[in-house]
Amino acid sequence: SGNYYNQGEIRKKELEQSCFLLGIPASNVTVVDHRDLPDNPAVEWDTQLLTALVLKHIEANNINLVVTFDSGGVSGHANHISLYTALRYKYSCFEIFILFLCLGCRVLVLESVNLFRKYISVLDVPVSCLLPRDALFILTEEETEQAR
Repeated sequence: SGNYYNQGEIRKKELEQSCFLLGIPASNVTVVDHRDLPDNPAVEWDTQLLTALVLKHIEANNINLVVTFDSGGVSGHANHISLYTALRYKYSCFEIFILFLCLGCRVLVLESVNLFRKYISVLDVPVSCLLPRDALFILTEEETEQAR
């Protein structure tokens, strides 16, 4: 629930607001408070448990798109990396891979960048445009503020 710094309620509200901006109804938002999945940037979560929880949520809500972190977890956050690993695990299990195909669920993976690129803001646009990728989203200043 994002409670590592005792900010669980703040993080829950941030999640709900973010989902609202993306058009995701509150009824489709699930905050997981599980003793085996503690919010801690240094703790790796159990891949099979996390995979089962994510898949259950995808099936229950007919989700067709998942956005997750990459193997760098944006800032090396072990929980973020665990989410990526769980989704990769899904695709490495044949039955789950077929299920994902049947559900029509796609997965987008955010790209972690180095600290320099992370903090140069708009100056990174030319670099990002020159690098090969499947998709590139550039936010306006207003959208950036909303995302914060």
